[in-house]
Amino acid sequence: MVSSAVPAALLVPALLAILCLAVAPVQIRGAAATGTIRGRVDVRRPAPLMERRPTVSNLGAAARLMSTGSMRSVVYLETAPRGAFEQYEPAHAIMDQRNETFAPHVLAITTGTIVDFPNSERIYHNVFSLSKARTFDLGRYAVGRSKSVRFDRPGIVRVFCEIHSHMSAFILVFSHPFYTMTDTDGRYRLDNVPPGTYTVVAWHEGDFSDPTSVTVPGGATTELDIPVR
Repeated sequence: MVSSAVPAALLVPALLAILCLAVAPVQIRGAAATGTIRGRVDVRRPAPLMERRPTVSNLGAAARLMSTGSMRSVVYLETAPRGAFEQYEPAHAIMDQRNETFAPHVLAITTGTIVDFPNSERIYHNVFSLSKARTFDLGRYAVGRSKSVRFDRPGIVRVFCEIHSHMSAFILVFSHPFYTMTDTDGRYRLDNVPPGTYTVVAWHEGDFSDPTSVTVPGGATTELDIPVR
């Protein structure tokens, strides 16, 4: 749940400002060893279940609930150090469609990344988004086909299927490389962080942790567990 101290209406604009990269006054020293931040994100609410849309063959049967696969979170620096783009290169990523779900359910990428949306099951899908960071509609396409979208603006992109209303996913687009995904146990590791003091935030299914200040020494590992209420 979102903390009552922060109005929910302010969270999306706040994240957009974060993803657009406010540069921290931290200098990267060429000879200085980088550090690591690691720990666990503690999500203090159960993962939601979605009701699968029934087909003609199972009309009248009990509704089947499925997990959204939303156990993974994204951990990132609220501000990135100067020089964050010196070795930055756009990349490719994949968000597959199988078993009437998007895989992965959450994808974190940098600006300029091209995401492929292959259809890996024998039904039609129509992937689309109405998000301000990236609006698109790929139309209907069958098994074996794939369509791609380039993400040039930072922000959160909600992805849906026009045919299957229970299908949804998140793409978080960052304009710096200082972010990471947790594993299914909530553990994360953010490497190659230049020495300095930063604010760390965890995101999970639209909820945010309280910003936490952490100092990263060169060549050392800093432990930080993050609760998301």
